[in-house]
Amino acid sequence: MITHTFSIVARDPESGELGVAVQSHWFSVGRLVAWAEAGSGAVATQALVDVSYGPLGLALMRAGKPAPSALAALLAADQERELRQVAMVDARGQVAVHTGARCIAYAGHEAGEGFSVQANMMASPAVWPAMAAAYREAEGDLAERLLAALEAGQAAGGDIRGQQSAAILIVRGTPTGRPWADTVMELRVEDHPEPIRELRRLVRLQRAYQHMNQGDELLGAGQVEEALHEYRAAAGMTPEIDELSFWYAVTLADLGRVDEALPIFHRTFARHDGWARLLPHLPEAGLLRADSETIRRILG
Repeated sequence: MITHTFSIVARDPESGELGVAVQSHWFSVGRLVAWAEAGSGAVATQALVDVSYGPLGLALMRAGKPAPSALAALLAADQERELRQVAMVDARGQVAVHTGARCIAYAGHEAGEGFSVQANMMASPAVWPAMAAAYREAEGDLAERLLAALEAGQAAGGDIRGQQSAAILIVRGTPTGRPWADTVMELRVEDHPEPIRELRRLVRLQRAYQHMNQGDELLGAGQVEEALHEYRAAAGMTPEIDELSFWYAVTLADLGRVDEALPIFHRTFARHDGWARLLPHLPEAGLLRADSETIRRILG
């Protein structure tokens, strides 16, 4: 498979999170290029891609090999290594990167403290230096900095063939023992005319849903005002998503704060009447403590 692309692997020094972000003019690039495992490392494998560099690189780092040793071992066994472009970062922030001599120009990489950017078949040799500068200068969490690097790479010329797909994968720095809880973010844009812009939109949505999930946890712990703060944040970040506003209003009504909930309900019902038809089913499911008069008032 030929996956000419630009990508970044990085470890956040504050959170310890490990991540990969990638863009390519190739369908569903994320499932081929981006690999990461909590407590082990992150890998980007591209150019004439050998997907096995991903799982094998993670296995070696999981076993305690630093990224440079892991990559060197895989390259030594690969007869087509000059056609590969691979980058790795381990859980301690050590970085290794290889751009084969036969990767299609413009191709190159730049490694820095805890990160590496790499690109091949680019419209300009300015792509990977621009990505590195953007990552170093960006503020915010790891997702924000990875997105900044992709956006800078695209602004500097990007893939010579144009855009098609993008992905971001972030895992915890330390495993929890529950693999399903170790993935912080895993988003893919499989086919889109502006995949990086779409990826940023999805990241915004994920942040909103994370606020919603945090609200659920706080509410379950009896921290009502803190939970409502999270629900408000979620709804405010995504005014176009009826779902989050609806459940925020349901929570208010369930707490007996119907007057606060009414305008939110009515805005939601006006956009899609399915929410109004759903509401009467909630009390019987134990999701809303409201009598029939309260339901009529909300629907009115």
